[in-house]
Amino acid sequence: MIALRNAFYSVLALIVHLLSLAGLFLLLQGEFIAAAQIVVYAGAVMVLYVFVAAYVGAAEEPLWEPIPGQRFLAPLLAAALLVELAIAILGTGLSALDSKGPTLPGGFGTPTQVGNLLLEHFLVVFEAASMLLLVAAVGAVTLAARSRSSDEVDRVEEPAA
Repeated sequence: MIALRNAFYSVLALIVHLLSLAGLFLLLQGEFIAAAQIVVYAGAVMVLYVFVAAYVGAAEEPLWEPIPGQRFLAPLLAAALLVELAIAILGTGLSALDSKGPTLPGGFGTPTQVGNLLLEHFLVVFEAASMLLLVAAVGAVTLAARSRSSDEVDRVEEPAA
């Protein structure tokens, strides 16, 4: 679902979402996973999305036709959401945040423990993901080289003015 008309605002909203997900990892005492979430997804992948959004450009036509009655329903639904959030915050639904949670084994969430888990229990899945990334990288290089060579052919075939 596209919620924002501007592609850059959509990318920024996704970055905020990924940072809040890293905050949830911190609440679950997964410091390494939170750091990896920020560096890999909110950092590197979002840079790629920004480049793609800048390359493609923004569309001038509207993304969707407005729904009849949308201007009346939107504030009504926003008010209902605010009431629901107020009930959740003021009620007893957030009392679980005061608890310590379950006891965790020593070294939980450390890079050593995550690496051992990946390479001992999920080795086949880890290798399949690495092969998928390798194929994607080779495909991207091939497409970029093909695009560059077709641009050079177009320039050569144009008559000199």
